[in-house]
Amino acid sequence: MRHFTKWSLAAAATVAMMGTSQIAYAAADCKELILGSAISFTGKYSTNGIHAKRGYDIAVKKINETGGVKIGANCYKFSIKYYDDESTPARTAQLLERLIKQDSVKYFLGPYSSATTKAAAPVIEKYKIPMVEAEGASRSLFNKGYRYLFAVLSTSEQYLASSIALAAEIAKKNGKKPGDVKVAMAFEQDPFSLDVRAGVVDDIKKYGLKIVIDDKLPRDLSDMSATLTKVKALKPDLLLISGHSKGAVTAARQIKELNIKTPMIAITHCESGKIVSKFGASTNGFLCPTQWAETLSYKGEAFGSAADYDKLFKATYDGYKTVPYQAAQASAAVLVWKDAFERAGSLDTEKVRDAIAATNMKTFYGGIKFAPAGNNIAKPMVLRQIQNGEYKVVAPAKWASSKIEHPRMVK
Repeated sequence: MRHFTKWSLAAAATVAMMGTSQIAYAAADCKELILGSAISFTGKYSTNGIHAKRGYDIAVKKINETGGVKIGANCYKFSIKYYDDESTPARTAQLLERLIKQDSVKYFLGPYSSATTKAAAPVIEKYKIPMVEAEGASRSLFNKGYRYLFAVLSTSEQYLASSIALAAEIAKKNGKKPGDVKVAMAFEQDPFSLDVRAGVVDDIKKYGLKIVIDDKLPRDLSDMSATLTKVKALKPDLLLISGHSKGAVTAARQIKELNIKTPMIAITHCESGKIVSKFGASTNGFLCPTQWAETLSYKGEAFGSAADYDKLFKATYDGYKTVPYQAAQASAAVLVWKDAFERAGSLDTEKVRDAIAATNMKTFYGGIKFAPAGNNIAKPMVLRQIQNGEYKVVAPAKWASSKIEHPRMVK
């Protein structure tokens, strides 16, 4: 077993090779309190899995350096026991069983993706062990009656839906009807992206836009040219794509290669796919939904403001021009655990579970308050637009730091 003491991509890569690791910051005067996670260090979700791990790690480090967790008269320092689920849901479930049965872990952080979280949920329900997850956004996770699953992030149907309202608003300003707006869509066939699509379709019906392309992305997410060729021919006003980080990279690359000039393009996972650094000015004008942004006016005890967290994360990990929201929400999940343990005043899983359910806190990531179904109802999604290589919040208007550039400037 290998201990994490570095905060670099090389360290994360080492974990991916080893398959299992543990970080610990135990101090002589505090006991160890272990959180467990089966998460993607390899496979198609590995990019975001590493972002999420870094979010977990920086929160553990911050909490431990500032006094740890106080439960009654006892002090605890968090540690995290990780296993690599290889981006495979069946493997996620197997590893959670291992963490519970062999490693005696009683408190969990989530995996990366809705698909792997769906595999995790029945396991934690079976053993009545609470999980605070940060990366499974599918709304179908929250209609099964699970009692032990809690998510700090907004659900996935909200991700691209706001782009529909924005397109309708722009059409009206330009003297057109929403029904004149042609929409092209391409979605991965996983729980997350299918929920994103469902939210989009609901809003398309609400505003009366017209769907001209509704494609399924190939399973390996390596080629979208079939869809983009149709986009070039049909000239839609809005192009929507959801396929996690790999899908974002493929889309950005092929939009550049095929010189797609659609005036409005919205893609999930822009930041975590690092499409600006990879494809430069050709990404200008892309709209990217985010759970969090450093310009938002969120504040909390552990990290201070959203801007403070952004600064600390960039100082801790090399290579980040923009902090992925996947990392921020992972950190928020760890904060929920600290808050719940201290309010419960106990290590008893049922008492801690009830404390999690009663969470109502303000953080650098936004408000966190769980509905009875376990989803967070205290924060919105926002849209950022890539403008001259920078991510600027442009919608909803309440949170906007910049005006939207439309049509996007194709370079």
